[in-house]
Amino acid sequence: MSITQQYLIDTYRARQHGDPTPPAPGTHDWQVMRELADHRRFRAALTCRPGRGRDRIRAALARLLGH
Repeated sequence: MSITQQYLIDTYRARQHGDPTPPAPGTHDWQVMRELADHRRFRAALTCRPGRGRDRIRAALARLLGH
C-alpha cells in the first residue's frame, strides 16, 4: 500500500467518524528535518563534540582570523 492510498483511507475514516482529516503526506517534512538538525546540535553540545556544517566552518574562520 502506498502512502497516498493510506492517506485516502485515513481521510475516509476521519470523515466517517467526524474527526479532522490528517495532514497530507509531506506537509511537515521540512519542519521535521529542521527539528532533527536542532536535536543533533543539542546532543553534540551536551557531549562537548565539535560542531558540524556551518558551526565547524565558522569555528575554522574564527581561528584563521584570530577572533
